[in-house]
Amino acid sequence: MPDTTSTPSAVSDSGVDVSRYQGFINWSEVAAAGIQFVFIKATEGQSVVDPRFSVNWTGAKSAGILRGAYHFFRPAIPPQAQADNFLTLLQGVDPAELAPVLDLELRKLDGTDAWDAIPLSQRSGLAVEWLTAVEQSLGRRPMVYLSPSFALEKLGGASALGSYPLWIAHYTANPQPRVPSAWSDWTFWQYTERGTVSGIAGTVDRNKFNGSANDLLALSATTPQ
Repeated sequence: MPDTTSTPSAVSDSGVDVSRYQGFINWSEVAAAGIQFVFIKATEGQSVVDPRFSVNWTGAKSAGILRGAYHFFRPAIPPQAQADNFLTLLQGVDPAELAPVLDLELRKLDGTDAWDAIPLSQRSGLAVEWLTAVEQSLGRRPMVYLSPSFALEKLGGASALGSYPLWIAHYTANPQPRVPSAWSDWTFWQYTERGTVSGIAGTVDRNKFNGSANDLLALSATTPQ
């Protein structure tokens, strides 16, 4: 299935995404380094809560960084139970500025990928069930995170997900990511897993927004809370 590319009028290279693996983060230093937005891991599966979520959530806000929360999806667990895990956590904190995210990627256990146990025809439907539950509860359109290879190989192109905004994971030196054919454009682009930012020890995922810094502010201001 062919991929397409897009050429935005402006791109804001000012984002990161984090989880417990980054450990302690000095958010004031991160903001001073020019980071304007962050996606923070919130939950995984039916019961897992990232142990650094709360401190990252409050720390990023105090530094004036726009925040979004993401859920790592486990295909073998009922989507509604996973949505409940995410919603319970999000409804107990102050609202996010950016859309909630469903993180779709390989889930390997004992050398095998859990997605392979699910019939291909059912996989996208599991994601849609989570997305629908979260949208109905929070009143805002969620975003999908995946790579071009995952969309093609694990979801058969992911056509059922194309109406949701796309956060694409594609590590390349090219000026634009590959965009799966289900989408005409991308909203966020995770372009490396080896970025560095003052205030975060070691490497961190870096992200671009498909628009200017002012567009990003407008997006966060106009998205329903």
